[in-house]
Amino acid sequence: MEKKYAQIIVDNKASQVDKPFTYVLESELINSVKEGMRVVVPFGKGNKLIKGIVINILDTCDEKYKLKNVVDVLDDKPLVSKSLIDLSKWMRDSYLSSYLDAFQTVLPPGDFKEVNTFIELSNESSINDISNEGTKIIYYLKTRGKVLLEDLKRNLSIPNINEILNNLEEKGVITTSLDIKTTIEKKYEKWVKILNADLSLQDMYSIIGTRAIKQKELIEFLYERKDISFKEFSEKMNTSLSTIRSIEKKGLLEIYNKEVNRNPISKEIKYYKKHILSTKQRIVFDKIVDAFNGKSSKNKFLINGVTGSGKTEIYLQLVEEMIKKGKTSIILVPEISLTPQTIDRFVGRFGDLVAVLHSKLSYGERFDQWRRIKEGKVKIVVGARSAVFAPCQNLGLIIIDEEHETTYKSSQNPKYNTIEVGGKRCDIEGAYLVLGSATPSLESYYSSLNGDIVLLELDERVNNYLLPEVKVVDMRDELNNGNKSIFSKELYNSIKENLNINKQIILFLNRRGFSTFVSCRKCGYVVKCDNCDISMTYHRNINRLRCHYCGLSINPPTMCPVCKSNYIKYFGVGTEQVESLTKELFPDARVARMDMDTTTKKGSYENMLMDMKNGQIDILIGTQMIAKGLDFENVTLVGIIAADITLNLPDFRSPERAFQLVTQVAGRAGRGDYSGEVILQTYNPEHYSIKFSKDHNYKEFYKTEVNLRKEFLYPPFIHIISLLIYGENNNKVEIVSKQVYNLLINESTWIEKSELDNYIIGPYPAPLEKIKNNFRWQILIKSNKEFIESLKAILKRVCILNEYKLNVEDVKFSIDIDPNSIL
Repeated sequence: MEKKYAQIIVDNKASQVDKPFTYVLESELINSVKEGMRVVVPFGKGNKLIKGIVINILDTCDEKYKLKNVVDVLDDKPLVSKSLIDLSKWMRDSYLSSYLDAFQTVLPPGDFKEVNTFIELSNESSINDISNEGTKIIYYLKTRGKVLLEDLKRNLSIPNINEILNNLEEKGVITTSLDIKTTIEKKYEKWVKILNADLSLQDMYSIIGTRAIKQKELIEFLYERKDISFKEFSEKMNTSLSTIRSIEKKGLLEIYNKEVNRNPISKEIKYYKKHILSTKQRIVFDKIVDAFNGKSSKNKFLINGVTGSGKTEIYLQLVEEMIKKGKTSIILVPEISLTPQTIDRFVGRFGDLVAVLHSKLSYGERFDQWRRIKEGKVKIVVGARSAVFAPCQNLGLIIIDEEHETTYKSSQNPKYNTIEVGGKRCDIEGAYLVLGSATPSLESYYSSLNGDIVLLELDERVNNYLLPEVKVVDMRDELNNGNKSIFSKELYNSIKENLNINKQIILFLNRRGFSTFVSCRKCGYVVKCDNCDISMTYHRNINRLRCHYCGLSINPPTMCPVCKSNYIKYFGVGTEQVESLTKELFPDARVARMDMDTTTKKGSYENMLMDMKNGQIDILIGTQMIAKGLDFENVTLVGIIAADITLNLPDFRSPERAFQLVTQVAGRAGRGDYSGEVILQTYNPEHYSIKFSKDHNYKEFYKTEVNLRKEFLYPPFIHIISLLIYGENNNKVEIVSKQVYNLLINESTWIEKSELDNYIIGPYPAPLEKIKNNFRWQILIKSNKEFIESLKAILKRVCILNEYKLNVEDVKFSIDIDPNSIL
């Protein structure tokens, strides 16, 4: 008897079962089961029936043990494509995650076990040459309407039913669709539709009667429209439910519930006209399109374009080229706050061809968007990091805007880098990757100089707009001159001047809250979180101290708990304090603050951006979410309150982050017909990061920084792995950390003994030593590129598989390959 074998990932998070299990496909399921489908299998000693995903089908298998059979298949077509299965396998190996975590990224939103296949009749006129079993299915659907696939199978008990259903679908007799049964409910709206469409309008008038004038008006309107939402119908015709019900009782119309997609693009978006590319834009565009047309073998590009150089218009026109070729495109933006503006441009240009995916959507909205993409109803997906896994058919292009941003690195398992994942997906699917930034990451720029990525440069703003002038203010001089305010004299005067000529201003500070910390000036005590051992941030609007790591919130002390002194004071500055002082100094200005605390409510980003765009905000204060991508023509002044905040973090990427933030936020000024000005306040004006950002000089910054990275053994010259060991018992965590360190030392035979201290650093308490009641120890491992796979294999044996039988009860590991930060 013919049979095949399916390798299946089961829904079980235990590390011992983190592997594919092989099951037998008997002859009746061979043609029905495909990679990416869900199946039901017996699992464990009790043969409990559970669901799993097929990731591979084999023709032969060495049956050392008696294999169990696949019991049933739940889908009529794959839930996950072969290319996304391959991508998930690659991610598991690359980022040392579990199979389940890797596959969760490509599965539909919500609980994949609850996804259901529904079947309904679509076109009875195409019924011909149908088997007896097919006829039974058609009759069943005629009497039941839209049904669950599993209900149809259970009630009809037809052998090889999956093959028969596939045949009916190919002939266009039935259609199948996906939905979620319990986790995400469908959304319905009341609609009204005409009944007895065969009747003439005059016949309908006769049934209504001569005296019911309003009912005649309603039926005349509906006769033309056939169906309409109840809300629109009642508003347009100025009618009531009772009048509509009266016509329903006469058998001429029906009020029914219609399933509607939850559309996250709720507002009307104006058409976004196509712009003629400048000469320099055209050169960049043509080089990429030449690759689309087979004139180049390269499939990865980096557009290094200054702020305002017109990268977005190039993206739009590249997407248009893909649509002409019948291919889909994914456009990624780093912050959800950038998504509304990107949506406006892409929907404004391409209309209903655009879907949106990001974490601010409800599960229902996300599932509806996922389904539209999977069913091929859209050609463009716009979203944040996770949209790189969108189930696009015939993918042609992935664009990653502001590619340098840290949000493209996932902090949850699998801890993937979106740039790497996007590149791998393009390799698997024969698509093209386009990265864009005014301040590329050192890794991307280094790759472009080495020829791994094609470097394309835009060194001028469109329409010959000039880059804004950046003035550096040394805040030490301000203090010496008696100015203790957070605003330098230069910034205060510039704000005043710009308000007088009705121009808009952006004030940037990369810290939310009112003050950084609360400290006693007498004994030096700092209020820290009991769970995390990290200083808490004061929030004036609720008069509370809050930990930004675990969320703990407490009342601020009025007396020092250590020395009982009353000299306990707020130190530092946050966006709330900037907002408060701005309103005090400029009482007539309309001031708004955009940070994580003011944008938690759904739609708050969009509303604030719309107010700014419409000139209803004079001064916008914000954190890094306002630092990039936003485009307001009337903004002529940007004030950077404290450029040193990012610079002073104890992390090797701090100078790069500081340069990027300053350059990006400076780029918000002077994007229209008026010249822009940037005032940069700092206590460290001599630092190379500040000096080069003042001059908008990325290349000189890159040369300085890359030489330092080479000297001190940091990326892009080596890989870094951060191994975090954590748990609630500090002694136990410390012991396990030292045991792991010794095993790594013994196993890393390729490192010279004299170099071990440079390549395996630790174990030490992590810079953030305690978070959410967990003590954290860290080992940093540096690896040359040729040894990274060997090192991953060691970490897998030691930390994941625990082949050395360490006592790791109540101790956990977090492995981050090439982390964004080592804090």
